Amino acid sequence: MKPRTLSIIAGISYLVIFFSAIFANFFVLETIFDDPLVAIQEHHIMVRLGTVAFLITVVFDVVVAWALYELYKANNLSGLSTLFRMMHAAIMGVAIFALPLALISTTTKDVLRHVDIFNTIWLIGLFFFGIHLVLLGRILQRPAIISAFLIIAGIMYMTDTIAHFLLPQYENYASVFLALVAIPSIFGEMALSVWLLAKGGK
Repeated sequence: MKPRTLSIIAGISYLVIFFSAIFANFFVLETIFDDPLVAIQEHHIMVRLGTVAFLITVVFDVVVAWALYELYKANNLSGLSTLFRMMHAAIMGVAIFALPLALISTTTKDVLRHVDIFNTIWLIGLFFFGIHLVLLGRILQRPAIISAFLIIAGIMYMTDTIAHFLLPQYENYASVFLALVAIPSIFGEMALSVWLLAKGGK
């Protein structure tokens, strides 16, 4: 397959992941946290759609991993970078099992317990995703600004995961860590997807 075609596939897949993840995270999960039982009982269709959206992110994560590997397989780090992204996708796939269990829960405590299980497993996956981003930034090198944002985002993902497990009062700093992860991640990955669509593979 031509490099330009691979680049377009990777760019489109990144956009699918981006919008699916926004819907599943900031609409579905936040709705559950606001009122767990109401979300499960009265808005269960949206929760089911959120589960499907997470599945879509896993599918396209694999597509991105494959496309980027094919694009940069001449680089010695490409295989390792791909493996870490695949680890993230596999762990995310396991985490999704918790969401259908939340749908059949009958108490607020049980709903939140299953969502917490999902978030904890996914958090572990994001640590490996962070390693992937650092390696990807090293592989790309150019454009330098995108490469830098990817490396910073990767470091922040790993830092956030470690902070979750090491800081007893993580909730007190959650908004700070969210910003530290979200800003470089959004700029880096969105810029990468646009660059892949516009110039990648040429």
